[in-house]
Amino acid sequence: MTEKLLFTGKTHNTSGRGGGARSSDGQLDIKLKQPHPAAENLFGAAWSACYMGALEVAASQRNIKLPAGTAVDAEIDLNSDAGSYFLRARLNVSVPGVDPQVARELLGAAHSICPYSKATHGNINVATKLL
Repeated sequence: MTEKLLFTGKTHNTSGRGGGARSSDGQLDIKLKQPHPAAENLFGAAWSACYMGALEVAASQRNIKLPAGTAVDAEIDLNSDAGSYFLRARLNVSVPGVDPQVARELLGAAHSICPYSKATHGNINVATKLL
C-alpha cells in the first residue's frame, strides 16, 4: 500500500480571556473562554463531520444515494474517576428513507472507514444509534 497525504489540518490555540482557536486556512476562527466544554464540542464536530464523510463513502461503495436529510449528532462526555479523565461518545445518526437494516450496515462500515472512529476504537466507549 502506498501512503498518500490527503490533508493536514493546522490550528493555533491561545488561552485566557481572549483565548481562541483558528486554523491556518481560515475556515475555523472561534473564541474559547475555557478549554472545556470547547474541546469536547470541537471533537464532536470534527468526528461527526468525518463520520458523515465515511457514511457517504460507504453508501457510494454500495451504490446507495444518501438522502439530503442524513445527519450525525455527536455527544462527547468528559468524565472523571479518581482524578483520571476519560471520554465517552454517542453518535446519533439519521438516514431517512433508507431501510433500517441497510442503514445499520452503513453505520458499521462508516466506523471502519472514518479515521476518528479508528483512532477511538478500543480507547473510549462509543455508542452509535440509528434514529
